[in-house]
Amino acid sequence: MKEIERKFLVTSTDFISESSFSNRIVQGYLNSHPERTVRIRIKGNKGFITIKGKGNESGTTRFEWEKEIPVAEAEQLLPLCEKGVIDKIRYEIPLGKHIYEVDVFNGENNGLIVAEIELKNENDTFEKPNWLGKEVTGDNRYYNAYLSNFPYKDWN
Repeated sequence: MKEIERKFLVTSTDFISESSFSNRIVQGYLNSHPERTVRIRIKGNKGFITIKGKGNESGTTRFEWEKEIPVAEAEQLLPLCEKGVIDKIRYEIPLGKHIYEVDVFNGENNGLIVAEIELKNENDTFEKPNWLGKEVTGDNRYYNAYLSNFPYKDWN
């Protein structure tokens, strides 16, 4: 029940041609407190509820519990969420033994593109594609719960 991931900004849209799959994701937060987040997500035609704990000092590891729920239930729960629903297209790009998930944000976070890679442990090595930019692991501004409250369009 641990999530180990690193986050990066993306410098170009070259990843799109390398993508094996893409899906629209709409999500909201029943609770976006930094100590614990409770997220409702619709990914394609599936619904999910996810609980995440606070990250460790490096920001790479944190508790994560997720359960699939009927999409109709997720649709009913989204209106109960805090303001600031996240809307994005997620692209999956296989590279070596990993899969990068690249999120292209829409709506109030339009213009932001962030890549994540899940790892087996914090010292796991991985290939870095040419479109991968600055690492932002541990920078709370790039986490969806933060973006739902402080959208990218309002950054200086």
